[in-house]
Amino acid sequence: MILVDSSGWIEYFTGGPLADEFAPYLENLAEVVTPTIVIFEVYRVIRRQRSEEAATAAVAQMQKTSVVDLDQFLALSAADVSVGHGLAMADAIVYATARTKGVDMVTGDADFAGLSGAKVFTRRG
Repeated sequence: MILVDSSGWIEYFTGGPLADEFAPYLENLAEVVTPTIVIFEVYRVIRRQRSEEAATAAVAQMQKTSVVDLDQFLALSAADVSVGHGLAMADAIVYATARTKGVDMVTGDADFAGLSGAKVFTRRG
């Protein structure tokens, strides 16, 4: 199991420069953990950049993963992560979800650099 952050999904769906880095993690959607905040972020970006239809199609793929709702326990864990690591709300929810589920995460977001269990892909060049 792996958690793919919003940045990874967006790269993958839009054919971004890091799409090939994230593609192997998205080959078996049953093995992917997806916090609901990631669905929000991906839908918003793709709807804004492409169309509502493209965003809806992206969400349909994401729903094939293990979707994790934000409950009270996870919200409090995310608050602790935010305080402890200085992460913004959405990033804290994503990271707390990975830690709570006991999975590693992949991302293109440098805010996660140096955090245990977070593999950060960066653009070269």
